Amino acid sequence: MTAPTTGAPQHTPAAVAATKLTWLLEGLLDRTPGARHALVLSRDGLRLCHTPELTEDQADQLAAISAGIQSLSHGASVEFGDGSGGVRQSMTEFYGGILFIVEAGEGAHLAVVATEDSDPGLIGHNMNELVEQLGEYLSAPPRRSAEEEPST
Repeated sequence: MTAPTTGAPQHTPAAVAATKLTWLLEGLLDRTPGARHALVLSRDGLRLCHTPELTEDQADQLAAISAGIQSLSHGASVEFGDGSGGVRQSMTEFYGGILFIVEAGEGAHLAVVATEDSDPGLIGHNMNELVEQLGEYLSAPPRRSAEEEPST
């Protein structure tokens, strides 16, 4: 989640983690030629953090698209893969760009939009390197309802 832009500064653990992740996503773009946007999302399509070049609406739309692609890829892997339902990464090439999506911890994904002339190998490598380094931050455990929460 990105920190709110109004009111007092947010210093909650979630806000601090989102700020660090945004900074790291910007670093990914800086060292990856052709990469234009980066986003971390939950498995169910909730935007967790994104680079500032994306508006909030664009980030929400990209999160929903990415979650949908990952869900379809999961279905294909169950039916036509080894049955485990694992999806390592997805790549969608469209006129004007490429969308890359990789798993990024428990229930989270990292999505990058790049120019169509970018190097897919370099982008995939840099994304996987970031995920390996930051696996503990790039996770979104399943949400629970109030009834499912353990009592204290």
